[in-house]
Amino acid sequence: MANRHRSRICVMQSLYELDLRPSANISKIIARNLKEKEKSDLDEKYVKDTVLGVAKNLTKIDKSITDSAPEWPLEQIARVDKNILRVAIFELLYEKKDAKVPPKVAIDEAVEIAKAFGGENSSKFVNGVLGTIYRKSDVYRKEQAKEKKEKDKKSTKTKTEKK
Repeated sequence: MANRHRSRICVMQSLYELDLRPSANISKIIARNLKEKEKSDLDEKYVKDTVLGVAKNLTKIDKSITDSAPEWPLEQIARVDKNILRVAIFELLYEKKDAKVPPKVAIDEAVEIAKAFGGENSSKFVNGVLGTIYRKSDVYRKEQAKEKKEKDKKSTKTKTEKK
């Protein structure tokens, strides 16, 4: 069975390398990173789709980071942190609906990867930026509306039962 956590790390490492060498062939980076890892343990489709999806949406993803952490210019954010954020933002906002990762899972995974690969304060920074992005997202607004509707429905049912 594929390990999604290890697959996310592979994605982050591929994006990190692409960040260092922007003119490199992205397909070769992905292929090499998949080959270097224990292949049977990785979700190859997820790795490829996510790296390519982040690359395709990079401008929008980076704008989300900039908007959510205005005191931190993108160039000043550690490359590891930036690429961890990119993976999670892609999962939160741009991943196909059929492959959608629950928002809390995407954020928790990013925080765990930041603890393992980032600096002392990386996990707090990643958590704060992703929390801000999530709360500003349509995904969050839809979830809040759904929760309110369910709460109102329960409240109405309780009132009806009391009568």
